[in-house]
Amino acid sequence: MIAIDVLKWPGVNQAFIVSFVAAVLLTLAVLPYGRRRKKGQTFTWGEAMLASTYAFGVLFLTYGVVPHQWIDHADKNLGWSKDKLMLGPGQILKPQSLGGWNPITLQYEALRDIIVVLIHAVFFGLHIFVVVWWQNRGKEVQKELPMSTYGRPLVKKA
Repeated sequence: MIAIDVLKWPGVNQAFIVSFVAAVLLTLAVLPYGRRRKKGQTFTWGEAMLASTYAFGVLFLTYGVVPHQWIDHADKNLGWSKDKLMLGPGQILKPQSLGGWNPITLQYEALRDIIVVLIHAVFFGLHIFVVVWWQNRGKEVQKELPMSTYGRPLVKKA
């Protein structure tokens, strides 16, 4: 039997994984709370302070800590820097400066930064979803009124 330590693989970073999972779970933790809370119920001063601190912490985690941990992981563990060129499998992306066909010299640092932008985009979309869900919670779906043969509603409005 061969013992493999999964946490020693080059693609695994505990700090990035834990911060990413914590950010997603803390963002989605608003949904069960919103299901219990009635729409229009006023917040007390203490609840408002707690909610604003929670929101600040989640935003700090998602837009500060998670991208930083990815950049730190890519720089230190994966060695993605300006010096490391992306040549691709079989060197199909080899730049012209090194005798290849590609007119663009691709560096792993650019890929690292693109991934950071994607992380921001994912969390931005998740936060928009949660805010829209919070604003629309408790809304009743209006049933369509039965129509007459002339296309008018059969029930009079009050």
